[in-house]
Amino acid sequence: QVQLVESGGGLVQAGGSLRLSCAASGRTFSPYAMGWFRQAPGKEREFVAATSWSGSSTRYADSVTGRFTISRTNAKNSVYLQMNSLKPEATAVSYCAADLRVGIISPSGESSEYWGQGTQVTVSS
Repeated sequence: QVQLVESGGGLVQAGGSLRLSCAASGRTFSPYAMGWFRQAPGKEREFVAATSWSGSSTRYADSVTGRFTISRTNAKNSVYLQMNSLKPEATAVSYCAADLRVGIISPSGESSEYWGQGTQVTVSS
């Protein structure tokens, strides 16, 4: 089993930047694909970004392409999300996800094996 813990959320002004971190513990010796999702109040959870275990493959939601960057440090079993040019629409709880069953998590990653508890991101205007 894998436990995921997000951190780095907070309040930022529109146009600012924020870096989220997700630390994995437990059975982390396997090459898990990892990714990020977010859920705004009253809305469905949506895909944000994903990376393969090696980091060689990444994918992003169209809404964040060019502004967000996902990366990972396998030695520390961590994944990061650098968020630049933040918009108020990004106000949401961000969740880290991991899955051993796929090479990279898809936008339909609701079925991902493991999820973190979420970290709040608030973008003020």
